[in-house]
Amino acid sequence: MVKVLGLVAILLIVLAGNVLSYDRPGTRKNLVIHPSNEDDPTSPDQVHISLVGPDKMRISWITQGSIMPSVVYGTVSGKYEGSANGTSSTYHYLLIYRSGQINDVVIGPLKPNTVYYYKCGGPNSTQEFSFRTPPSKFPIKFAVSGDLGTSEWTKSTLEHVSKWDHDVFILPGDLSYANSYQPLWDTFGRLVQPLASKRPWMVTHGNHELEKIPILHHHTFTAYNQRWRMPFEESGSTSNLYYSFNVYGVHIIMLGSYTDFEPGSEQYQWLENNLKKIDRKTTPWVVAVVHAPWYNSNEAHQGEKESVKMKESMETLLYKARVDLVFAGHVHAYERFSRVYQDKFDKCGPVYINIGDGGNLEGLARKYKDPNHEISMFREANFGHGQLVVENATHAHWEWQRNDDEVSVQKDSVWLTSLLADSSCKI
Repeated sequence: MVKVLGLVAILLIVLAGNVLSYDRPGTRKNLVIHPSNEDDPTSPDQVHISLVGPDKMRISWITQGSIMPSVVYGTVSGKYEGSANGTSSTYHYLLIYRSGQINDVVIGPLKPNTVYYYKCGGPNSTQEFSFRTPPSKFPIKFAVSGDLGTSEWTKSTLEHVSKWDHDVFILPGDLSYANSYQPLWDTFGRLVQPLASKRPWMVTHGNHELEKIPILHHHTFTAYNQRWRMPFEESGSTSNLYYSFNVYGVHIIMLGSYTDFEPGSEQYQWLENNLKKIDRKTTPWVVAVVHAPWYNSNEAHQGEKESVKMKESMETLLYKARVDLVFAGHVHAYERFSRVYQDKFDKCGPVYINIGDGGNLEGLARKYKDPNHEISMFREANFGHGQLVVENATHAHWEWQRNDDEVSVQKDSVWLTSLLADSSCKI
């Protein structure tokens, strides 16, 4: 009888969309990763790429010595028909850290769905990298995970992501968890290089990127803005902290939770204009990304200004523009909501997904509010990553993969229909 009651209780929890029972091992230590070639100050380190406009790619890397920031590239290994020069910079943090030379080079125009081979620093560089450009037709595949850090869990999550053949990686903030200790930014860059040098990484900032210290360091986002330059100018933004970009059929808006977002602010006005310019015939899907979640049934990070006030300022803008999906991080757990507007189910509202579960050292946010709200469809406190496959102009498939040590385990999945396809949700 006791066993039967126990099974019934578990079934009721699952049907209610509540937290599934799972014993998660504890936190794991942070990694320390040194340069692969410390003897050569011109050797490319922390290589990552990002999309720039419809047919270009930014190549970013760091060298310990001074070089001419240049890239050679081509579609055949060892044969480089294209070349481009770029810019370089360094930054100081407090009196104890000076970055290496941060190099940024934009290459292109590039062909869609094509593998390019490239060298950072010119043809005499000893290491060749490669990447594949996104396709110019459906399906489009996005890997999504936030709040990564540099722990052993992070490494495991990234290994799982690397086994899925995606086109673009989206990171909803909190990258390195350096928390002002700048060498952790270097470790993070080396940890993600195997993935980030092969597929474009499109990121937004989180609270751990602020790195402002009263009296000692007055500026915010110093390392983030220098190391992770995104294509903000191309979308009419004046700040690296918010921007938008297109991948065939999908318009993605990267918003800033920790910069001004009130009505009348530069970000608010930029978002208004950006939403007005969207051509749903060209990009039938619209996705937004923030760091601090607007909907959250976890006990962690409740009532924060960056969630509550930003939602008050911008939720209606996204709703009226018929944004399909909103990703967030910050809470170290996974949660998927139904289509929502103003705290209630609304078939014309976005689906909200919190995915701040990349593997950071702080560990998981294990406690959820009880009873669960009806708009929360699935929630689980575990590390993992998400896979969004936009199949065509009307349908996409989302699934969340739990990071279960050596394997990636699917624990949540749902088919999505674009709001453009719903005649009752026309703009």
